Amino acid sequence: MDKTITRTLQFLEKYKLHEQAIDMNSSCDSFLGEMKKGLIGDSSGSLAMIPTYTAADAEIKGGDKVIVLDAGGTNFRVALVTFDEDLNPVISHYKKTGMPGVHHEVSASEFFSILADGVEPIIHESNYIGFCFSYAATITPQRDGIPIVFSKEIKAPQVIGKRVGASLLEELANRGYDVKEKKVAVLNDTVATLLAGKASKDSSDYSTFIGFILGTGTNTAYIENNNEIKKLPHLPLGNQIVNVESGNYDLTVGPIDELFFQTTKDPSIYHFEKIISGAYLGAFSRLVIEKAIEEGLLSKEFSSLYKRIEPINTTRMSNYLEMPLNKEYDLVKCITNEEDATALYLLLDSIIRRAAKLTAINLSAAVLSTQGGINPRHPVLINADGTTFYKTEKLEFYTKMYLDEFLTKQHHRYYKIVQIDNSPIIGAAVAPLV
Repeated sequence: MDKTITRTLQFLEKYKLHEQAIDMNSSCDSFLGEMKKGLIGDSSGSLAMIPTYTAADAEIKGGDKVIVLDAGGTNFRVALVTFDEDLNPVISHYKKTGMPGVHHEVSASEFFSILADGVEPIIHESNYIGFCFSYAATITPQRDGIPIVFSKEIKAPQVIGKRVGASLLEELANRGYDVKEKKVAVLNDTVATLLAGKASKDSSDYSTFIGFILGTGTNTAYIENNNEIKKLPHLPLGNQIVNVESGNYDLTVGPIDELFFQTTKDPSIYHFEKIISGAYLGAFSRLVIEKAIEEGLLSKEFSSLYKRIEPINTTRMSNYLEMPLNKEYDLVKCITNEEDATALYLLLDSIIRRAAKLTAINLSAAVLSTQGGINPRHPVLINADGTTFYKTEKLEFYTKMYLDEFLTKQHHRYYKIVQIDNSPIIGAAVAPLV
C-alpha cells in the first residue's frame, strides 16, 4: 500500500495536481494584483472587476413587489417576490425552464423571446424587474447589462454586446405591452447573492459582505470604495458592489489542465472556473483517470471496467469520495483490488483539495481587499451559494480548513459562511429598490 501511495503522490506532483503545488501567500498576492489591475483598467489583467453602480443599501418597504428573472448556469427562473410587513421576501408565481443556449445555439431574437415568455404572465404585477444575469456583463450607469462573454458553455453569440434589459423591454413592447414605467436592474448572480446577505435581518452584526458562487460556474462579488475604482474617475464618494468575474482568473497550471482547456468551448479563458466549478470537475477527473491508466497507475482490469461505464460527472466522482465501498456506484464497480481503490481515491481527493485551496485563495483575496473582519465579533459575512460548494464531498470542509489556516490564523481576519435560500432571486428583488 505504501508503494501505491508513493506512486500516486509522484503522479500528482508530476502533473501539478497536488494542492501543495499551490502556495497560498504568492497565489493570494497574485489574485490581489489581478484585482487591482481590473480596478484601474489595466487590460493585461485577467479579472474584469466590473462596477455595478449598485450600493449595498436598499430601502425596502412592506408590500413592495418585484418581478425577478434569474438566468443561471443551466436554468432560467421567473418569480414574483413580495416583501411582507416584516420585510421578509415571499416568492410566488415561480417557474423554472431550461436556459436558452444550453443545448444548441440560439439567435438574439430567440433568446429574448424566451425571456419575455417568462415575464409575460406576471407583467402587470410590478413595474420593478430585477434581472439576475449569471454571466460576465458590463453594467451601465442605468444598471442595464451588456454581455461580454458567455461562460458555462452557453451558446448565444448574437446576444454579446446587446443591452439585455432594454432588449427584454423591447420584446415586451413588440408584444403590445406598455413598458414606459418599467424599471429593470440587471445584476450578476454573485452580486445578487451579496445583496441577499446584506438584506438579512442580522446584517448589522457584520463588518462587510461578500457574495460567492460555486456551482456550475464560479464568481465573487464584494463591496469596494469608489475611490479605488480608478478606471471610473468621476464616481461620487461612497461605495458600490464590484463583480470580480473571478472565474476568469488566470493561473499557472499543469499539463493535464492545459489539455483539458483545449476540450472546452473557449480554451483561452475562464481557467479558474474550469479548475474548481461543477461544470468541469467531473470532465477534468476523466482526463486524470485516463492519464493514470495510460501510465499504469491504475490497472488494466480497472481500465477494462472503466470503459464500460458512463463518463463520470462531478456528482459521480464525488460519490466515490463519499462512499468508496458502495457497489451501487459506477466507479466502485471498476475496482478489483485495493491498489486501484486507493490510487483512485487519492487522485479524486487531490482534485477536490486543489479546488478548495484555490477557492480559499479567491475568498481570502476578497476579504483582504476590504477593511472587514478585523474584529472577530463583527466578521465578514460570506453568503455562499451553489451545489458544487455544498454537495461535492469535502469541498466545503477543505475550503474552510484553508481559510482558517491562511485568513484567520495568518492574517487575523474573521469570516462567517452562510447559505441563504434562494439568494439570487432575493438579491435580484432587492436590486431595483436600491
